Amino acid sequence: MTTISPTSSESAKIIHLPIGAAVTRPSGQSSLRAKEVRTPTALVYCEGNFGLPDGKTANGLVRHSEKYEILAVIDSTQAGRNAGEVLDGQPNTIPILRDLDEALSIHQPTPDYFIYGMAPATGMLSPQERKIVLNALENDMHVINGLHEFLNDDPEFVAISRARNVDIIDIRKPRPKNDLRLFTGNINNVTCPRIAVLGTDCAIGKRTTASILTRSLIARGINAVMIPTGQTGIMQGSRYGVALDAVPSQFCCGELEATIIDAFEGEAPDIIIVEGQGALSHPAFCTSAFILRGSVPHGVILQHAPKRAHRCDFDQMPMPEPQSEINLIEAFAETKVIGLTINHENMSDAEISNSILYYQDQLGIPVTDALARPIEELTQMVLCSFPALQRKLSLSVQ
Repeated sequence: MTTISPTSSESAKIIHLPIGAAVTRPSGQSSLRAKEVRTPTALVYCEGNFGLPDGKTANGLVRHSEKYEILAVIDSTQAGRNAGEVLDGQPNTIPILRDLDEALSIHQPTPDYFIYGMAPATGMLSPQERKIVLNALENDMHVINGLHEFLNDDPEFVAISRARNVDIIDIRKPRPKNDLRLFTGNINNVTCPRIAVLGTDCAIGKRTTASILTRSLIARGINAVMIPTGQTGIMQGSRYGVALDAVPSQFCCGELEATIIDAFEGEAPDIIIVEGQGALSHPAFCTSAFILRGSVPHGVILQHAPKRAHRCDFDQMPMPEPQSEINLIEAFAETKVIGLTINHENMSDAEISNSILYYQDQLGIPVTDALARPIEELTQMVLCSFPALQRKLSLSVQ
């Protein structure tokens, strides 16, 4: 989800699960990776983009990370500020620092990882960023790279990583083609409900809403598993996931199907939440189509930003209305949109409330904001659509 910049003095009140909060799962289940005795430490690089759409990887890691302890965000344009306050209006323990040298001078011993925390449209490092990543390797930091540019294919990066005995992890690099899986139809053997969190645009908060929903269901005693479909969710520590936009299109549906089946067989979940990508109506992205085909969801939650005038990075493309996206989704796949969630960028609290009432009346489905309204509203959106989950909770209380 993008930066929250209320347009009036009446700021949106943010209510969400504490970042890094422990989640109690049903006995014997562990879909979200447990923290190790010493969680690896990390710096997140997000120059000029923290809190913005292209900084969504850094934004997500600041909000929630099970795999790494985030020590600082690097963004000279916001140096001296607090990362939590920039994102959600709530201070946390993560400062924003000027550059890598300042971060290394403050954090000793040297942090374990350097994470490239942006998702630019080019998917490539700039010449200046290349120097910064090389500097991180030379300072004995492992590098986590979510770009389409694979650093393990670059002789200079490989030589330095070997010389310094550190790793480069290319999150988006798919398995060899011989190991990629085709769609089989076995997704229909996954008997638990599957919810896809889709959106009306890219970088609109689908992963954030999916993550909050998953953790909220777990906190209620439901064994929920989230399947990330992009690099950020995988970096955050999910046990199951696939970066779909790096998989050849022939295998996208099959890779997602197989990942969901792996999670179902490995975790025996009560429900599976699938992170969406792009938007089904967006002409620049096809990933939503693969998600709908590969996951065959029983229900869809749609994320929308009412104050966003045009598609992210495409100022010539006006944003669609939720009703048109819902019509398209339900025509394309045998599923139902069970609720709408609001991305409240540039909205006051009163505007959020007005939008919720407006869309509830217009669409006839539940509407909430995963960050600015009580989490219970998001949870009930799912429980009301799947009464078997509600019955499971009732029986567990007895």
